[in-house]
Amino acid sequence: MRTREAETSAGEPIDLPSNWGRWGDDDERGTLNLITEEVRARAAAEVRSGRAVSLAVPIQPTPFISGPFAPSTSDASPVQQAMVFTAYPTTAAADVLVVTNHHPCSTHLDALGHVFVGDQVYPGRPVSESMSQAGAHHGSTTAFAAGVLTRGVLLDLAPNSQLPDGHPVTPDDFDAAEDRQGVHLEPGDALIVRGGWPPASAIGQQRPGMTLDAVRWMHRRGVSLYAGDIGDAHPELDPALPAPLHEVGLARMGMPLIDAAHVDDLAAVCAELRRHSFLLAVAPPRVHGLTGVPVNPLAIF
Repeated sequence: MRTREAETSAGEPIDLPSNWGRWGDDDERGTLNLITEEVRARAAAEVRSGRAVSLAVPIQPTPFISGPFAPSTSDASPVQQAMVFTAYPTTAAADVLVVTNHHPCSTHLDALGHVFVGDQVYPGRPVSESMSQAGAHHGSTTAFAAGVLTRGVLLDLAPNSQLPDGHPVTPDDFDAAEDRQGVHLEPGDALIVRGGWPPASAIGQQRPGMTLDAVRWMHRRGVSLYAGDIGDAHPELDPALPAPLHEVGLARMGMPLIDAAHVDDLAAVCAELRRHSFLLAVAPPRVHGLTGVPVNPLAIF
């Protein structure tokens, strides 16, 4: 595995975890390659009662109002809707939707080409060859055509509460949650994190966020997919360093991210059943050439 270096504001180099070249120079699946048939079989064994919980934020569309793009602010809907009525051959109603994929109130799956490293996208392909006005040609949602099916593990970092404002999430938080819950993350598992901060909540407050060491922990453990209510909000001690989840986890490690996940319902069911592992099923629509796509992840017990 090659590493990509960054520098602190003082000019000191820092090694960052990377999977560039690990699965070939044309790879578009990244850490989803860790989900083998054996991992899927282990995940399927988690299903005992058939109970299912959604990790998606509900969306209420608003009428299509202006221009070709939906607003991306957190107080606006990520989906704008225009109704279309037909009278021949059947009287019916249909919808035309304008969707903002990378919206803070839309649960969506980031493709690997969403974030660049300089003038390259994972795993080292030039941006000029990978992205154009006609869509994404490499590192796009095309790689998600078969969906994602693996074991999910919830690490609740603040049971029945929330992490403090601006809390930097570290490996110690993960290790403590594993010990408290009696669960251990295995290679190929999806990591679901709860910090008690729902998507787009507490506007104006400093939200907790992942540190680079937390993402290094994910790399060592072989996490295949990340989802949670904790993102890159916490500023690192050195602002010159890259955003841990998006610029390191996604762009360098090739670890797809489910942004704006709703995990409180999942945490409640895990606490009720005293189980923090489950089958995670993510089946995005097969729309190719996008940098991200809305999803409704399901945890099945």
